[in-house]
Amino acid sequence: MYRTQLIKQHQQRLLKIKSFSTTNRNLKFSEIPLAPPDKILGITEAYINDSNPKKINLGVGAYRDNSGKPIIFPSVKKAEEILLKKETEKEYTPIIGSKNFQSIVKNFIFNNSNKDSNGKQLIDDGRIVTSQTISGTGSLRVIADFLNRFYTNKKILVPKPTWANHVAVFNDAGLKPEFYNYYETSVNDLDFNNLKKSLESQPDGSIVLLHACCHNPTGMDLTNEQWDEVLQIIQDKKFFPLVDMAYQGFASGKPYQDIELIRKLTKLANENKIPTFALCQSFAKNMGLYGERTGSISIITPSKEESKAIESQLKKLIRPIYSSPPIHGSKIVEVIFDEQTGLLQEWLSDLDKVVGRLNDVRQKLYDNLDKSNYNWDHLLKQRGMFVYTGLKPEQVKKLRDDYSVYATDDGRFSISGINDNNVEYLANAINEVIQG
Repeated sequence: MYRTQLIKQHQQRLLKIKSFSTTNRNLKFSEIPLAPPDKILGITEAYINDSNPKKINLGVGAYRDNSGKPIIFPSVKKAEEILLKKETEKEYTPIIGSKNFQSIVKNFIFNNSNKDSNGKQLIDDGRIVTSQTISGTGSLRVIADFLNRFYTNKKILVPKPTWANHVAVFNDAGLKPEFYNYYETSVNDLDFNNLKKSLESQPDGSIVLLHACCHNPTGMDLTNEQWDEVLQIIQDKKFFPLVDMAYQGFASGKPYQDIELIRKLTKLANENKIPTFALCQSFAKNMGLYGERTGSISIITPSKEESKAIESQLKKLIRPIYSSPPIHGSKIVEVIFDEQTGLLQEWLSDLDKVVGRLNDVRQKLYDNLDKSNYNWDHLLKQRGMFVYTGLKPEQVKKLRDDYSVYATDDGRFSISGINDNNVEYLANAINEVIQG
């Protein structure tokens, strides 16, 4: 009897194994293809494995000081010291972040800290819905998911070129990215006439992605007059503007000077000429809060009543993804903007120094480049953390193979990786590649 019982148990185990095997026939791990490495992270990995003492990493878009080291802003360090002393809990924040953080973002960006009556009017009228998100990428994904659910036209127009992850985020969210002309590589300059023509040719009601400042990867921004022309097209075509603002402050060193596009949009929203738009924003760069993943999304709505519904849908959307955002970075932002700490002006000074160093090294690179075979004037027109060199993929490869200089294949250099110790070596390597 005992032997019979053992046989039955063994047969039951075999049935379970057979059942598991049958139900998982569609899950064949051996057939899952190897995904290609992320282009920028792959560059960093190759850089790390390079033994050349003169190697230079120009791929990653994170700030480095003149010694090539990452930094923590002094104002951020002081904010963390204040937090250490006064913080009493690590409770979850609400789904869309704390009310204080939301208020800071609205006032800082849309009201320009009490300098923009149009932005203040939108805030007072309850027409801005702001949610804390997981930095800039998280805010882009949240708004893309939101638009996929509630916006009829799924086409989103993105500049060519644009940050590579834009297309990936929008595709994964169910939107349909399509490029509009932005930059002409043959002359290393903005292709403004074709930019306008390509937007005018698109269907009414499309979503259009705009870089607020320090266009990534080209560093070429529209002038105020050019923005007026583009915004007129957006009005005529009834586009929905989606603004990505990852580098506020990196154009001029002063955050309030880098948001002219936002000022124009808030004015048009008040006049109901462009009644709705969305803004994705991050403190990753301008506060150095990269790993803290601190950003926001703001949606400008037609009315206070519609804001309530939109806020409720943002909560419903975010809840099953990550439930609520991380708190440490947002608390740092709150401390810096707290008038009692006196850290706001110190942070603005820290940021201005960072941008000043980037501008200095941009000039030094330009000064050391050979102008006899190549026109490098476009480097001085570009703004922000990057230079879009115009180098061809094979030239970038030669820089990598022969000189251990690592950059993306499109010739985008993160100039924070350049400093007084390597700028001449880099310029000489570029000169050799251009001549070769």
